[in-house]
Amino acid sequence: MAEPYNCTKCQESLFGLKYILKEEKPYCIKCYEELFSSTCEVCQELIGCTSKDLSYKDRHWHSECFLCTKCSRSLVEKPFSTKDKLLICTDCYSNEYSAKCHDCLKTIMPGSKKMEHKGNSWHENCFSCNRCQQPIGTRSFVQKDTHNYCLPCYEKQFAMQCVHCKKPITTGGVNYRDQPWHKECFVCIGCKQQLAGQRFTSRDDFAYCLVCFCNLFAKKCAYCTTPISGLGGSKYISFEQRQWHNDCFNCKKCSVSLVGRGFLTCKEDILCPDCGQDV
Repeated sequence: MAEPYNCTKCQESLFGLKYILKEEKPYCIKCYEELFSSTCEVCQELIGCTSKDLSYKDRHWHSECFLCTKCSRSLVEKPFSTKDKLLICTDCYSNEYSAKCHDCLKTIMPGSKKMEHKGNSWHENCFSCNRCQQPIGTRSFVQKDTHNYCLPCYEKQFAMQCVHCKKPITTGGVNYRDQPWHKECFVCIGCKQQLAGQRFTSRDDFAYCLVCFCNLFAKKCAYCTTPISGLGGSKYISFEQRQWHNDCFNCKKCSVSLVGRGFLTCKEDILCPDCGQDV
């Protein structure tokens, strides 16, 4: 005949009483609840053996205490969220905390995919091109006047076309004579160097960098033979179809500057009056 069980803690006989085995050790109901039962988060009372223990992240509730903090509806076997450790049904959470779609103004339910840009949120299907109505997803897009456009639609509807290559300008360009250019298309007609950000000039509607313009069109200094650009306010001397840089307009013999002074000519040379008397 088997020996009667005694409660492991209080040693009271369990004969004819309900008891619970834990790790093969018997406990009376009272001792088991004192030792092992959890405390309910809401009512702070023990969750007895005869009650259903609902747990979430090491926290416990009676089933009758497992309620939405906002509307008090039961959350047993229903989806829920938490805010500051408080239980909230998905409806209340959505109404109070979930983002609203910038397009349809409806709540973006927790767990559903949403798109975000500059502080605004959209349902995935609402985040679409304002022109073709196709979802943008993760493709590149442009925002204009609070509307979103995929790049092909934006280029067709808004982007200016480069005068040179006839393709849309989407990332900034150059305006020259009231016409738009890609900066990589706006180049010197001579050396093909980009002109954006540097000084240039034009002739016959063609743009030239200063070096090419001077080499092609500027008059040559009669002394040093390099071009006289005349650009940017630089001064030069002109006499009988010949030109000199100011710094080059000197007496051939004594090298004194003749700018603003009288001078004489001897064949191809220019001389100061003093040196000219010796000729």
